[in-house]
Amino acid sequence: MKKFSYLFLGFALSFTLGFVIKDRSSHLYEASLQKNETMKLGAFSLSLSVENLAESKAFYEKLGFDILGGGMEMNYLIMKNENSLIGLFHGMFEGNMLTFNPGWDEKGKNTESYDDIRYIQKELNSSDISTGAMIDPESSGPASIFLTDPDGNLILIDQHR
Repeated sequence: MKKFSYLFLGFALSFTLGFVIKDRSSHLYEASLQKNETMKLGAFSLSLSVENLAESKAFYEKLGFDILGGGMEMNYLIMKNENSLIGLFHGMFEGNMLTFNPGWDEKGKNTESYDDIRYIQKELNSSDISTGAMIDPESSGPASIFLTDPDGNLILIDQHR
């Protein structure tokens, strides 16, 4: 009987903990990120500065990429192959950069939970990572920040919602 009581207690604790974890992860914005948790940066893509958008589009289509967003008339395309995303940009910036989109998954769909860019900026700045001009912490919605890794690689964190 004692074994059954311990087994039942263990099951009950596991069940309860499961609900607590599920409830906590369903919040749109975490007020405080624990040290052992990671920031939710959203969809990842490589943003490439291209000389000829049509030529680059044709090349990446041969690699199995399809257009997910953008347009030739807008001078950029977002292309997808399974979970891989590549942004092709003509005349919009120099060099290539890593891009993260909080609130989006790799299909360009809204995610249920994500870390707002203002929170991400606050966390990065508190870790001595410069993100340039500060976003108004009282604002909401779309915003972006830039940072550079130790090797000079440019990173864009671009929230669209």
